[in-house]
Amino acid sequence: MKLSVLDQSLARSADDAPTALQETLQMAQWVEQLGYERLWVSEHHAFPSVAGSAPEVLLAAIGAATSKIRIGSGGIMLPHYSAYKIAEVFSLLANLYPDRVDLGVGRAPGADMTTAVALATDRRPKFERFPELVADLSSYLWDPDAKPIVSPAPPRNLPLWMLGSSPDSAVLAAHRGLPYNLGLFINPQANPQLISHYKANFQPSELQPEPYAILTLSVFCADDEEQARALQLTYDLNLFRFFTGQSDGRSLTPQEAQSWPIGPQERAFIQSRANSRAVGTPQQVRSQLEQFAANHNADEIMAVTNMYYFEDRKRSFELLMEVMG
Repeated sequence: MKLSVLDQSLARSADDAPTALQETLQMAQWVEQLGYERLWVSEHHAFPSVAGSAPEVLLAAIGAATSKIRIGSGGIMLPHYSAYKIAEVFSLLANLYPDRVDLGVGRAPGADMTTAVALATDRRPKFERFPELVADLSSYLWDPDAKPIVSPAPPRNLPLWMLGSSPDSAVLAAHRGLPYNLGLFINPQANPQLISHYKANFQPSELQPEPYAILTLSVFCADDEEQARALQLTYDLNLFRFFTGQSDGRSLTPQEAQSWPIGPQERAFIQSRANSRAVGTPQQVRSQLEQFAANHNADEIMAVTNMYYFEDRKRSFELLMEVMG
């Protein structure tokens, strides 16, 4: 099974963005060396602990720092932008790095609604126009008669990926004949039949004659199970603190997480995410990932490994490739 990586450029504090971005570049080089299929970067806005607010800029740097791994957006939040401008940006990237660029798009805001309004040029987010924007983007990329032309011309093999965690995205990907990425780490309660539904209703396109689906989930792999569980707990608590407004922009360390008072709310939140992650030793993680892939009918696994320490993230990807590769 193919393995790939989604990097969210997490910073340990609001002042840690330069380090987080450099770690993303180093991680791209590391997972390329290990043999991963692709590395994507995400788009988030107004999050103190996320440095990767402009994936198209970050991808240009990652492409220059690597030589063969596929690089892509996981994803561009298309309702914020002009479809024509995104076609230009990714055509330029694909000309810079031939046969290596994936354009993944999604409908979600990647932020709260106040920030979504600030991102919109007319202060009116266009989430309801997402299918139309996807159609326009497809035309600019692949229709030789589309006007205005995109310059430089998009390579014919630049893939457009549909990202999502709900039935709407699966239906749209199938209808348009696009490869599909199910973000289980975003929606742990996503229907396990989404990918199967996508494949059953897939309409072949010139660039994508067969359906293809990636399942993206959290992975916490370590040399022993206790360490893996500690790394997972740290991330869950930091995510809980962010969602509930308790975060001051600084992440808890694994040491702080171990002594953090866990009440009923925290416990319920942690349990709610159990269906979206693989945790443990390499053999335990392999068994869990194989089960996830089978349950969801996935062709490829994309790992999100949000750990506090960079060396722990590197080790997790190393162990995962050793046991799966």
